[in-house]
Amino acid sequence: MIAAKSSVRLMLLGSTAAVKRRFCAVVAATSLLADAAVATADGTKERKDSRTLLRLLSSLRGSPQGSVTRTLNKWLREGKSVRAVELMNYVKELRKFHRYAHGLEIMDWMEKTKGINMSYPNHAIRLDLINKVRGIEAAEKYFSNLPEPAKNERTYGSLLNCYCTEKNRNADKAISLYNEMKNRNIPSSILVHISLMSLYMKLCQYEKVLTQYLEMKSDNIDPDYVIYCILMNCYASLNDIESVERVIKEAEEDEKVTLRWSAFSTLAAIYCSAGLPTKAENALKKLETLIDARDLKPYDYLISLYAKINNVEEVKRIWKSLKTIFPKPSNLSYLNMLRALDKFDDISGQQDLYEEWQSVCTLFDVRLANLLIGSYLRKDMIQQAQSLWEKSSKRGAIPDFKTCFMFLDHFLQKNDMNSALVWLETAASSSSGKQDRWKLSQDQVGTFLKAFEDAKDVEGAERFCDCLRSLGHLDLNAYEKLLQTYLAANLKNPKLRQRIKDDKIELNSQTNKLLEIVCGDNE
Repeated sequence: MIAAKSSVRLMLLGSTAAVKRRFCAVVAATSLLADAAVATADGTKERKDSRTLLRLLSSLRGSPQGSVTRTLNKWLREGKSVRAVELMNYVKELRKFHRYAHGLEIMDWMEKTKGINMSYPNHAIRLDLINKVRGIEAAEKYFSNLPEPAKNERTYGSLLNCYCTEKNRNADKAISLYNEMKNRNIPSSILVHISLMSLYMKLCQYEKVLTQYLEMKSDNIDPDYVIYCILMNCYASLNDIESVERVIKEAEEDEKVTLRWSAFSTLAAIYCSAGLPTKAENALKKLETLIDARDLKPYDYLISLYAKINNVEEVKRIWKSLKTIFPKPSNLSYLNMLRALDKFDDISGQQDLYEEWQSVCTLFDVRLANLLIGSYLRKDMIQQAQSLWEKSSKRGAIPDFKTCFMFLDHFLQKNDMNSALVWLETAASSSSGKQDRWKLSQDQVGTFLKAFEDAKDVEGAERFCDCLRSLGHLDLNAYEKLLQTYLAANLKNPKLRQRIKDDKIELNSQTNKLLEIVCGDNE
């Protein structure tokens, strides 16, 4: 009996233990599922937060310095977090869209606020951004202050590329730095050779391009599609089409290279320039087979290149394909299509396309207005050009140098000096430090000044000289013509002598004589 009871007790105990084990297993599984759910929710939240922060940073386009820092600080104050790897992804994204200042501000914030040490690849990115935002001297200083281990092939390559982008000022520095790399046995890379070959192309030193290519091969570095494109352009510049074709054949047979559509756009452009439209068209057909369905850029090239060989049917076909795949084309795509129609002298087609663009665009692009205005002015359709600009102004458009100078040149040709001067004043008032781009030709300056002198229009001549001063191009010749206009109008102005001194104009004997008459003194 006792044994029987013991057996029952053992059975109960075993059953209880089993129940406990099952209960614990269920609890553990439930806990794991809960943890997994929390982790999934946290991961989803992190991804959502990351996208939200990127949107916030992307929306700062055109915002002044400090806006990125304020946005990131506010993000942290709200109790949200951000990882270094995410921040660097934002930098790369902003850099892709030429938002260099904002990308650099993120990297500065990472170091100063978060105390994040830069990795060697990130040093190279930061150096490039510093050059683009603060100039080459700041980039050189940054490189100089790097710890020695960070002065490696990445940072050397980045500084070399900075030098190579400015062909005139820093070509010697680029070559000197490359020699330093070799002396220090710093490994080269394909990007280094691309930078140097591109530099020599800009300098029209085509033989050095080929020499650099041979040096790259001696370093046992295989070419990529970019190298092949540079080689094709190099041989094209030497008028050696046979070698261009040899290079593209070699590239197609190179199993290590995946040719992209840009290789055939390069080839097609070369054929266009060489007056070989049939070969250009064959290259464009190959280009089409390599297009990624999500990539808009090759369609823009196809439109431009088909327009160059005057194939209007293909231009319209590609535009139709583009709109099928991208129902809302970019401003650049509309601009390329407008240029193509302009080449075909299709003003009606341009007008229709411009109206279509206006109905869908969210960001006004003055380049499209300029292009249609230019077409109108070439056809002497001044009323249509002025009407188009008035409508554009109502949409908040601001004239750039091209807008001003198209109208200015048209009115000069029509001897409408007052209208031309109004557009010059518009240009001068909106130059904002870009004086080099706003320089009038000597013929234009001469036309203005002669007209004012002939008309004895002192006020017009003074307004014109004020514009030249604003643009940084007021010189002795302009002052002589101004003085001659005063003489023609039989007017005097004693203040001119001091103004000439203030403008730091060096006088000659002839100008001094004119000045004595106009100022009415013998100082």
